Amino acid sequence: MLARLPIRLRLTLVFALAVAIVLAGAGWLVYAHVASDLKASLDQQLRSRAQDVSALVRRDGSLASTGGALVEHGESFAELLASNGTVLDATAPIGRVALLTPAELARARTHALFADPHSVPGLNEKARMLALPVQRGQRRLVLVVGTTKENNAETLRSVLNAFLIGGPLALVLSSLAGYALARAALRPIEAMRRRAADISASSLDDRLPVPQTQDEVSRLGETLNEMLTRIAEGLARERRFVADASHELRTPLALLKTELELAVRRARSREELEAAIRAAAQDTERLSRIADDLLLLARAEQGRVPLRREPVDVSDVFEAVAERFKPRAELEGRSVSVDPGDPLVVSADRLLLEQALGNMVDNAFHHGGGEVTLSAERRNGSAELHVLDRGNGFPAGFLHQAFEPFSRAQKADGDGSGLGLAIVQTIADAHEATVHAANTERGGADVWITLALDGSVYVP
Repeated sequence: MLARLPIRLRLTLVFALAVAIVLAGAGWLVYAHVASDLKASLDQQLRSRAQDVSALVRRDGSLASTGGALVEHGESFAELLASNGTVLDATAPIGRVALLTPAELARARTHALFADPHSVPGLNEKARMLALPVQRGQRRLVLVVGTTKENNAETLRSVLNAFLIGGPLALVLSSLAGYALARAALRPIEAMRRRAADISASSLDDRLPVPQTQDEVSRLGETLNEMLTRIAEGLARERRFVADASHELRTPLALLKTELELAVRRARSREELEAAIRAAAQDTERLSRIADDLLLLARAEQGRVPLRREPVDVSDVFEAVAERFKPRAELEGRSVSVDPGDPLVVSADRLLLEQALGNMVDNAFHHGGGEVTLSAERRNGSAELHVLDRGNGFPAGFLHQAFEPFSRAQKADGDGSGLGLAIVQTIADAHEATVHAANTERGGADVWITLALDGSVYVP
């Protein structure tokens, strides 16, 4: 039930409970302290009065003749007892009734004794008494002086009434103050909630209002705004990705549609049909590659790129990739060579590693020039797998976005999907590796991936 209440009410209730406990504890301490002080003061008064009355008794004076100078009528009293308990003298209200029991009388013959009778004859009130031995001539007597506790009781009742009246009033006022404080503290959160309710996918540029208090609430607002920024950036990337993917798929689909429409528009020879089918097959293959690349990127976004790690000989992978591109190199009048360098064995998924190196070589053939070289070297306990060409290198300002999806060095160039190096980045991330791109001093581009050697842990 309490959990269903608003936070400000829950905070107020907890605050009120804490204040009530504090007020009750403080009231009890004050009440106990006042009671102790009153008792100590009363005992001191009795000692002073006992000294004065003892002097009177030693001079054979009468207690009844004090006239209120030493013993106040109606509040104080005194009594003189013989050793056997006989009342020798007493003030008017007391009469001849012994105020001490035999046991108390026996103790009072040797030392002072305090007692708290529930009632005193003639006064009918609770009292505090001091009994002590006194010498009158050759006789050893017992003197009893006392006073009622009514004044102390009235003082304690006043203190208690003050707390019974002032305590609830203070509790109510403090609870109202606590409610106002909780409401003021939660007001920025409520403002952020209302703004968050108005934010939708079409208005992700809006931000939550952040109070200038530099406290937990402001830090919460800043964190939520940072989250909104990340969501907006992610959504923008996703929209851009979908738009670019649609653009990339539209071109081969349009070509495929055109080839098929031309093939059936009129009668064609066998050679013409075979050429149309081959062109359609090429467009279909391009669509398949783009679809596979998009699927790999989508899996990477979800952290679900499957890996089958195994020890992989870098030289074997270089040879396999180079062998695959040799027909293309001969067709374009270029060459692809392998410079394995140190014998290296890395821990990787062989198929994905070949795909990454194949994309790097394809990028070198498509955008670079001259000979394409695959080389490897050991550096800082890791293996660096390089693909170099002798072309013009990357354009200025393009290196920082070379591995982004659908990025191209030449926007006007419609050939290529712009996914090659993005796939390399994705495969490297799946291997907890890094990729880099740079222009060489002798001209041309250098793209490389840094992997952990087999049996070691790579730290980027």
